This record gives sequence, structure tokens and C-alpha cells, in this order.
Amino acid sequence: MQAQRPMTSRVMRGVNAALLLLAASPAAAQQIDVNLASETDGTRTLVHEITVPASLEEVWTALATVDGWRTWAVPLAREVPGFPDHFETGYDAGAEPGAASTIEQQWLERTKPYRVVFRTTRTPEGFPHADAYVRVTSSFLLTSVGAAATRVRLTGNGYPAGPAGDALIAFFREGNRVSLRQLHRRFAEGPIDWTASRSQTDEK
Repeated sequence: MQAQRPMTSRVMRGVNAALLLLAASPAAAQQIDVNLASETDGTRTLVHEITVPASLEEVWTALATVDGWRTWAVPLAREVPGFPDHFETGYDAGAEPGAASTIEQQWLERTKPYRVVFRTTRTPEGFPHADAYVRVTSSFLLTSVGAAATRVRLTGNGYPAGPAGDALIAFFREGNRVSLRQLHRRFAEGPIDWTASRSQTDEK
């Protein structure tokens, strides 16, 4: 375990740096409700909610397609050839397919325009508690609150009891908050300019 710590630290620092950069957006002031509940099977459920200034169809497309993900979540999002409903994401737009720095996800449900469910099937190399995280299922439930506004409820089911689950919840409590702020920003200000974001990172 000791030998893995440097890699784990690098992975977490890289992800945290990306999250901090994205959180610097003016959209960071948007209200996000966060709740944590314990289930009868011992797992925990983490819920984030935000209202986004866009229609149901617009928000669903942003969540349920790789083209949509690139407008708000990550600069790299692409389908995995030969594996229906699998897609690969990453913070490095130039990463090769299957690179150790990328993440593989699987859409489990895409019911237009109300629901999107996915899970992570492969984490970046060195990601802490990966075995526990691949058992977590994430779902977006969309509810119209007007002609051009949608309530987005992001639910993470299956966080285990114990230290691994505690660490993951601590990380994704803030990580999911930043992600939803980015989703809000995408519709309030337009698609994220990842080239500009990378330039800001390089200047620091």
C-alpha cells in the first residue's frame, strides 16, 4: 500500500486542481442542496440538487450524450468502440484511448427527457478506493420547473459503510457540487471553453 500513495496523491491533486479551476466560475454562487442518507443495507446515498436555466430536452442532451458532456463536464468524452453505452472521459483532451488517466463510464439508462443513469467501470490509475467506487451508481432525475428551467437531482447510490465510503463521500460531496455548478454555467454562459481553462491552469 505504501508504494501506491505517490500515484494516489498525484491523481487526487490533478482532479482537485481541475475542480478548483472550474469552481472559480461566477456560476459557483448557484444554490446547491446536498443530503446524505443511510440505507437499510448499510450503504449511503448522496444527493445533490440544482436548478439549471434550460429546458428538459437541453439538459438531458447534455447529460446523455458524449457531445453534451464535452460542453460542461470534461474536455474529453468519446464512445468506446464495440461496447454499446460505454464512454470514456478525461481532463486531457489529447489522451489516447484507454490511457491510464482516463475514466470509463457506462450508461445504464437514458430515458428521454427525464432520467440518465450511469456508473464508472474504470477509474484513473491510482484513484483511491476504486473497487468501492465502481459499485456506486449515479442517476440524474430531471424535473421541469418552467419553460426554460430544470431541476436536476443527482443521486449516488451504493457508497459503502466504513473508511472507503467515508473518503469517497467526502470527495464527491464537493466534486459533484462543482460538476453541477459547471452544468449550470454551461447554460447560463455557454459551453465551457476548455482551451481557455487549460491556459489559465498553465499560467498558475
